[in-house]
Amino acid sequence: MALRSPPKERVRQFWDQNPCGTSGNPHPPSTHEFFRWVESERDLREPFIAQFAQWTEWRDQRVLEMGVGAGTDHVKFIRAGAKCFGVDVSTSSVALTHQRLRFEDLQGKLSVSDVEDLPFPDDYFDFVYSWGVIHHTENTAKAAREALRVLKPGGRFCIMIYHRYSLVCLQAKLVYGLLRGRPFRSLDSIARDHLESFGTKVFSNRQALALFPGQSARVTNVMTPYDLRYARHRFLPPLLGRLLPSFLGYFLVVEGTKGDRATDAG
Repeated sequence: MALRSPPKERVRQFWDQNPCGTSGNPHPPSTHEFFRWVESERDLREPFIAQFAQWTEWRDQRVLEMGVGAGTDHVKFIRAGAKCFGVDVSTSSVALTHQRLRFEDLQGKLSVSDVEDLPFPDDYFDFVYSWGVIHHTENTAKAAREALRVLKPGGRFCIMIYHRYSLVCLQAKLVYGLLRGRPFRSLDSIARDHLESFGTKVFSNRQALALFPGQSARVTNVMTPYDLRYARHRFLPPLLGRLLPSFLGYFLVVEGTKGDRATDAG
């Protein structure tokens, strides 16, 4: 892997200390109970992932996950019979996922790698998947190009990134802008400094599609529990999320086929 820039090193250190989805876990790390809790929490908070990942559709196909986190989505692809490869900039995340695969006697190929410089040949994968990752890297557009480079012609991609015009970002604007006497502070500045690891980016629907120029793609807005959070571990009732318009959701999911011109599904 290429030498990391200082911003990338900050990102790596953050996720080494806070592997995705493990915050608040009451069980000892790398135990069966630890991983069961991680999976149940992810299923509870983000049940909509399944409709995008479509685990069973990739049996015997090559799947790349860009950013494995604690391995929950990764093991679901492998359980469903996919030939799965995974990368993450965080050594802790890769180690956790390795441990999880051993617990379940599953086979996968993992590496500590930069999503802007993937260690795979061109046109190699049938499906490239990334859930909440490439908005954390220094050059998100380069990571998107890498996803397309390693994808076979006609292959599919599913990439989730954060939405700038969401309830989460509205809350962040209130807390880190208005309430701190900085009403004109930009969302880009707030996201960079306060939304998870340093340098996090947020995108409009149009900007999301622009990451994949010339591709057959669409963007789906997803309302999430995080849009309804009023404290770190306190959430409004999920029913409220069903009453709010999806275009205010925190997640933008870009799906498409390596091929034709992109369109916005809204």
